[in-house]
Amino acid sequence: MSRKRKSDQPTTDTEAAINTVTAEIAPAENDRETPTFVERVGGKTERVLTPDPYEIAGDYAAGVRLFESKRDQQVAIKFDSKPGQKVIDRLNDAGYRWNPSHQIWVHPVRRETAMGTRIDAERLYQEVRQMVRQDKGVEAEQKTPF
Repeated sequence: MSRKRKSDQPTTDTEAAINTVTAEIAPAENDRETPTFVERVGGKTERVLTPDPYEIAGDYAAGVRLFESKRDQQVAIKFDSKPGQKVIDRLNDAGYRWNPSHQIWVHPVRRETAMGTRIDAERLYQEVRQMVRQDKGVEAEQKTPF
């Protein structure tokens, strides 16, 4: 059991060492004038989550949408209803495979060819979108932006 030291009693070497260490540590812990790393680089403290897969483009009149999933590393084209055989053949020729569990046409995105795959996916999307519009008899509109 420790006893309290009165102010007129001399301090021991152990008590002096503890007080010195505490005095050196305490201001650093309580000193909030120094900004944290996140504050210094101007970053946010909260993470903003984006949906995955996210929609890149969509033509709702034709019922065609283009998606990309960073988590699954793939691009996908989804149709509201089954497209014609010409569209299916074009998707197969481009290397897309039917995913029956998700009802989408998918193509893998490899790290070394990611940008080219995305560009090709956007071009294919525009092509099949036009094919579906013609099949459905939807009148041509102005160019749909991405």
